[in-house]
Amino acid sequence: MTVSLREVNKKILGYVSLTFLGYFTIGLSLATLPIFIHQILGFNTIIAGLVISVQYIATFLLRGYAGKIVDTKGPKVSVLRSMLFFALSGILLLFVFLFKSQPFISLGLLLITRLFTGIGEGLVGASPINWALLELGDEHAAKAISFNGIASYGALALGAPLGVLMVDHINYESLGLLTFAIGILGYLYSKSKTPFRVIAKKTSTVSFKRVLLTVAPFGTCLALGGLGFGSISTFMTLYYEHFNWQNGAACLTVFGIFFILTRLVFNKVIDQYGGLKVALVSLFVESLGLLVIALALHPLWTLVGAALTGLGFSLVFPALGVEAIKKVDQSQQGSALAAYGLFIDISLGITGPLIGFVANNVGMTGIYPFSAVMVSIGFAVVGNLLYNRKPKLA
Repeated sequence: MTVSLREVNKKILGYVSLTFLGYFTIGLSLATLPIFIHQILGFNTIIAGLVISVQYIATFLLRGYAGKIVDTKGPKVSVLRSMLFFALSGILLLFVFLFKSQPFISLGLLLITRLFTGIGEGLVGASPINWALLELGDEHAAKAISFNGIASYGALALGAPLGVLMVDHINYESLGLLTFAIGILGYLYSKSKTPFRVIAKKTSTVSFKRVLLTVAPFGTCLALGGLGFGSISTFMTLYYEHFNWQNGAACLTVFGIFFILTRLVFNKVIDQYGGLKVALVSLFVESLGLLVIALALHPLWTLVGAALTGLGFSLVFPALGVEAIKKVDQSQQGSALAAYGLFIDISLGITGPLIGFVANNVGMTGIYPFSAVMVSIGFAVVGNLLYNRKPKLA
């Protein structure tokens, strides 16, 4: 049965809206927690980075499990469980803020909160993409991955400034209540959707470790590119505080806007030029954006740098993701996307303590030169993959 382009887009949006809800809950506290840990609770930037990174460590540990659920029970099961964990994280977040006068209790509760948030992220992850592909087919993989990224980073871009506004004009506790409400909304919405499952074939079982090794070259490049986003999302508010600039969350919003616009405007380039070529150009632009932030003497230039970083990082995930899933059979696509997603979790998990270490030992001004160098290494690795793919001259 032929499905119109409009219907395809509508169906994909219906699935990735679940990603939006999940990541919106993450975005709500993304810009406020580093300041809360550092200024309200009184812990240093390394502790702030470590606590934030617990989420990504939990997500990392859940990716393989989520991929197995998707491949055996279907993506709906994984998404339903993720929404319950987001709701639970909202309840815990409320208690984190209620106990802010007792720093160690609040920090301990926050660690559990970040753990639950990470589990929720790990379970939702690529599940909506798989859900869409099971209904629509693999030919829509690039679009599904792109739309899912728009949903996730768009949610972060909207959630972060809203969280700051809620803290400034209501209170910290309101973040926990809204997070809980969105988690319940996501659960009810995903409950109403039709489940799909992969039709099992009698083929030899491929271990998750083998799938992981298959997608590792593409995931490594993604991880290096993810350091740029991680440094902006985790430390930009503290970076602004260091220079006594206002509204550091605006950088995340600008990043998100250009991230989304790039995917909308250039949504066909991956199919036209191939994933590796697109990733190569994207990582170059991202490293340029981070360099602009590093050299900025005025907050306006940090916004320009954030825009370039968002423009560059936008197509890295789908470009390399399309290349990754080409390497496996359809029955392992859930595991392949989960394995591929592990590398962005590793990247964001390492970013917090790593950038916190740089800030603590070199100073805040060392954050973005360091990030630019790391993304440039990703550019070089993609270039090597692209070069080795070409036939060598005799």
